[in-house]
Amino acid sequence: MFKPVSNKVAFPKMEEEILAFWEKDATFEKSLARNKGRERYTFYDGPPFATGLPHYGHLLAGTIKDIVPRYQTMRGTDVERRFGWDTHGLPIEALAQDALGIAGTPEIKALGVDKFNEQCRSMVLKYVAEWRKTVTRMGRWVDFDNDYKTMDFGFMESVWWVFRQLWDQGRVYRSHRIMPYSWKLSTPLSNFEAGSNYKDVQDPTVTVRVKVTKGLDGLLRGGDVYLLVWTTTPWTLPENLAICAGASIDYVAVRDLTDDARPVYVLAKARLEHVFKKAGPCETVAEFKGSDLKGVEYEPIFPYFAEKRAEGAFRVLNDDYVTTDDGVGLVHIAPAYGEDDFRVCREAGLAAFADPLDDACAFTDAVPEFKGRFCKDCDRDVIKMLKASGKLVHQATIVHSYPFCERTDTPLIYRAIDAWYVRVEDLHERLARNNGTVHWTPDYVGEKRFGNWLGEAHDWNISRNRFWGSCIPVWINDDDPDDMICVGSAKELEELSGEKVSDLHKHFIDKIVIRRDGKTYHRTPEVLDCWFESGSMPYAQQHYMGGAPVDAFFPADFIAEGLDQTRGWFYTLMVLGTCLFDRAPYKNVVVNGLVLAEDGKKMSKRLKNYPDPAKMLDAYGADAIRLYMIYSPVVRAENLKFSESGVKQLMRDLLIPWWNAYSFFVTYANVDAFDDADVRPSESANVLDRWIVSSMETLIADVTAAMDAYDLQRSVRPFVRFVEDMTNWYIRRSRRRFWKSTNDADKLCAYRTLRYVLVQLAKVAAPFTPFIAEEIYLNLKGAGDPGSVHLCDFPSANAAA
Repeated sequence: MFKPVSNKVAFPKMEEEILAFWEKDATFEKSLARNKGRERYTFYDGPPFATGLPHYGHLLAGTIKDIVPRYQTMRGTDVERRFGWDTHGLPIEALAQDALGIAGTPEIKALGVDKFNEQCRSMVLKYVAEWRKTVTRMGRWVDFDNDYKTMDFGFMESVWWVFRQLWDQGRVYRSHRIMPYSWKLSTPLSNFEAGSNYKDVQDPTVTVRVKVTKGLDGLLRGGDVYLLVWTTTPWTLPENLAICAGASIDYVAVRDLTDDARPVYVLAKARLEHVFKKAGPCETVAEFKGSDLKGVEYEPIFPYFAEKRAEGAFRVLNDDYVTTDDGVGLVHIAPAYGEDDFRVCREAGLAAFADPLDDACAFTDAVPEFKGRFCKDCDRDVIKMLKASGKLVHQATIVHSYPFCERTDTPLIYRAIDAWYVRVEDLHERLARNNGTVHWTPDYVGEKRFGNWLGEAHDWNISRNRFWGSCIPVWINDDDPDDMICVGSAKELEELSGEKVSDLHKHFIDKIVIRRDGKTYHRTPEVLDCWFESGSMPYAQQHYMGGAPVDAFFPADFIAEGLDQTRGWFYTLMVLGTCLFDRAPYKNVVVNGLVLAEDGKKMSKRLKNYPDPAKMLDAYGADAIRLYMIYSPVVRAENLKFSESGVKQLMRDLLIPWWNAYSFFVTYANVDAFDDADVRPSESANVLDRWIVSSMETLIADVTAAMDAYDLQRSVRPFVRFVEDMTNWYIRRSRRRFWKSTNDADKLCAYRTLRYVLVQLAKVAAPFTPFIAEEIYLNLKGAGDPGSVHLCDFPSANAAA
């Protein structure tokens, strides 16, 4: 007798019972042990932060990361599934600051880096229990007990090893250059971090006049001559040190006929009508190229850095980045606050520099009127000062896209700062070649989005002016900043310093001093970008320190993450894999899109615009949520508007009909005492039996082909068709065979056939819907079959006939 089955199923309750069975039976552990020693299939799990509760994006990624390893395990490969935790960086630091009641770098330093970092350590795994509960409830099998954490000594030491390899290749360097800077966090960010959170904002624009003091001699003899300059960042005008003109652009000098003083203004000819259309009549007194303006000197806009004239400041430079698309064709340059500004001044040999901002981007006493105020908050007052001094010609507003810090949602400031970099720009061809070996799903992400990003990749800023992270292992001579020692392991540091090394975090390592040949070396204060740690995880999770071959764990056969990781984890893995071994670090990548609220907006706890995942699990179960997501285009890098009604519809269309077919079989099989010991296809002459078995063979072939191509959406589609074939055609047209009063051969064939396809369907569906597949298999399996559907081999299409 089979266990009786009601057609009124409560999927969540059934799933809880299966979870209890798996735990008692140690089914996951058995599935791992079953394939030990067989062909290895390597899967990397990108580490999430345990600083909040899992959301639908995590559930989606976790489902993808569960389906493929389950499938590969059933195909007979050895798949290690270690969970990983990203334990360093800004999310943890933000929680620690809240807990300690402090804010910002100065308060952290005042408290003590040791106290702050230990607070971070104590809070790192705050939500681990909730993560484990939710991940397990979703049916994902992953090894939490043998997890890796980026704060572990072994992991951090391997990160040092990776850094040392880059150092020895000459790829690591320190430079003072313009970088996106989070003033709220007092640290520079990498370019790919800065590109992830753009917003449309309204900013002031001003056109100011600056008085020419030298050059344009013919014009100067006729009275005052002014250069017109335009900017969208008025707060940078106090730091102005140069003006840039396009060498090949046509410029004009025009006399303002509406002003009794008859001043002459210089601007791009293409912008003349735009600037003077409302200002009144003017007459052109001269025309020339931008190259003729080179070297023209002018009076400083503000007096704060007038002494910089002796260093070559306050003159016109030339560069091709100037356009006449907007503004006036003459660009204000503050070399401390713009990438082009910085470059143009350096190329012109202009050594003058003015950066009157502190770590929080507030003005210092170098600009006393604005001391202590955040720079962007000073735009209005700068404009007032310009107006009062007669230098303001025009003001307006502009709406444009501007980068914000992803962690704090505050506007970034581009400023010149010392930082450490990995040289990447010479790797474009090697990165492209290695990317060409990767199978991407969908393929356009790898070819276009990721490929284009690799082709334009800039040198990577890997340093952060933060506290809780892996330290940059470079010690610098106190008397000669060009004399540095890069340390590649804890043992090496012990040998160099004579001190025991037991923890590699900043508050321990910064106390260690190296003395060699009469010289004293202290560690550079920065920590590594967390993305450097994430990109190092293939080696660091193994505590790899070189020497032995990496083939046992590198490259990964499969990884999966969201579309945003083309500029994050996918990228850092590729850069480090290329630098270290000149190979792509992964063979197959599944890229998912975003899970949005039903209205298409980003899911927001504040707006409560999405159903609580825990309540959805309690109401519909994990199988329904898993299928709903996998059946959608979100597994092909498109966005999904999550809908509770969509989950309900999938249950009605697939899970409930499937369960009803199972219930139908058990009910009648028990009535007729059908008791075959083995599950086998029937040697039936009935065309319906042969047809449904053939349909099963087609299902197996289609699912296998799609899964081998890592096309999860395509792998699920055949299920819907097969369940419809089984319920609406096979069972409906075979009912009379089950209802017969006598147990003849045809009735026996019907039972054998339906049981066979139900068990085969459970095996095929096991990676996708692990709960219902297990429930059906356990009740219908044969006497000698494995004790779980997840301990079975994935069916072969050839054997299904």
